[in-house]
Amino acid sequence: MRSICLYLHIHQPLRYREYSIFNVANSSNYFEDDYYGRQSNERIFKKVTEKSYRPMLNLLEKNIKKYPQFKVSLSITGTWLEQAEKWAPELIDQIKYLVSRGQVEIVGETYYHSLAFYYNIDEFEAQVKMHEDKIHELFGVVPKVFRNTELAYNDAVGKWADEKGYIGVLAEGWDKILGWRSPNYVYKAAGCKNLKLLLKNYRLSDDIAFRFSDRNWSEWPLTAQKYQSWLEVESLRGNLINLFMDFETFGEHQWADTGIFNFMDILIASWLDGGNNFLTVSEACNSADAVDEISMPNTVTWADTERDLSAWFSNSMQTQATDVLFELRDAVIASGDERLIADWRRMTTSDHTYSMCTKYWHDGDVHAYFSAYASPYESFMYFMNVLRDISYRTKK
Repeated sequence: MRSICLYLHIHQPLRYREYSIFNVANSSNYFEDDYYGRQSNERIFKKVTEKSYRPMLNLLEKNIKKYPQFKVSLSITGTWLEQAEKWAPELIDQIKYLVSRGQVEIVGETYYHSLAFYYNIDEFEAQVKMHEDKIHELFGVVPKVFRNTELAYNDAVGKWADEKGYIGVLAEGWDKILGWRSPNYVYKAAGCKNLKLLLKNYRLSDDIAFRFSDRNWSEWPLTAQKYQSWLEVESLRGNLINLFMDFETFGEHQWADTGIFNFMDILIASWLDGGNNFLTVSEACNSADAVDEISMPNTVTWADTERDLSAWFSNSMQTQATDVLFELRDAVIASGDERLIADWRRMTTSDHTYSMCTKYWHDGDVHAYFSAYASPYESFMYFMNVLRDISYRTKK
């Protein structure tokens, strides 16, 4: 049977405000701004709720009720959950209901959407545990499958996940790693006893996530019928098609007037009517034995044309900001100040260094779209000012 493993990532960062040098040692209010300010977290969250979160959750709920065979996996960051609890708690209630039906699986990750694995393993494990505890508290489940932030994966991540008892990890099905092999199979993680790898079919995923509304794309407009024909052809290269993308693909990155919701609604129905099915990530891991072993000595992500960590660590601003950030960790943790620790951890969110990126080739428009700041240099300046104040607070 041909299967789709549909995985959607739900995340919204807490953006630090335009925090000037004159605020240092005078105000530790980093994340709240005037409601109409550019970085207003409340305004942004409520806007995306109306455009994306609410209509897409409604679409998922409708199809889950209609089709017992329809299943989806979600990863939800702690920063999103915190904001939803404040500004749209009904969204959490709706996800609770979907999880309770047994057709939605929650994937494990870091609470703060950080890349801490590559800087401080103790911090990484602390954030994973925080996330696991929050997911269990809200939804009554414990994640069995893991995804690192930005699908950042290498063999060391796999070894860690295997030792922690996860049955699978999500990763990018990048051509340079796969070679002649297809992403449409279950693989074994190199150097691991039991860990399976589910690899994103990036071409078919990105057709929806990035190209759907591009009128310059040779395949525009993309209909559900056309896309299903591609899925059927792709199934000749393996029966498991992993479609991984941001939840905000639906309504925020691809606006409602592009027809994205109608497209997905029709696709779910036509795929199931064709005798096919949907699998959660755990079901996909258990659906077949691994056909081969995959090794990724170097980190692979789902970002940009390079599929590496350069979106976060490619210039001196990004490396300096991250170095200083993690140099503060010991003093912050030792303070025992829960608010200070939470503030520091919010600064580990990968979106912050992403907004400092100066890559302006194929990916420049994407970076500009996701940044809340006028320039990478302003983002860096405000970030460093926040760290100066955090350092000051550790010494008080």
